[in-house]
Amino acid sequence: MRVSLTREFGFDAAQALTIFPEGHKCRRLHGHSFTLQVTVEGEVDPATGLLFDHARIKDAVQPFVDQLDHSYLNEIPGLENPTIEMMCKWFWDRLKPALPELSEIMLLETPRAWCRYRGD
Repeated sequence: MRVSLTREFGFDAAQALTIFPEGHKCRRLHGHSFTLQVTVEGEVDPATGLLFDHARIKDAVQPFVDQLDHSYLNEIPGLENPTIEMMCKWFWDRLKPALPELSEIMLLETPRAWCRYRGD
């Protein structure tokens, strides 16, 4: 049986999207309460009834969430242009080695605006 599991995380961070022209609201320093959803996919182990222990997701993701929480994203290496698109790729590149079953990163900057990334 093939399934997907999703674990949700939250963090607050500031950013300035300098790719936008002067006067654009997103160019100014602002913050978001981000919601990160990390999804893994694979075959359920018939002996345990699990894809794997959910703590594996938390153990892989939490250090990166902690790194970004209450930070200025533009100062994080690899996030100098911290659009949600680039942030999804940043998480993917760091999580895929520890979670080969990773199938999707979804990052919400508001309840009405998000990005999904499924790898290249």
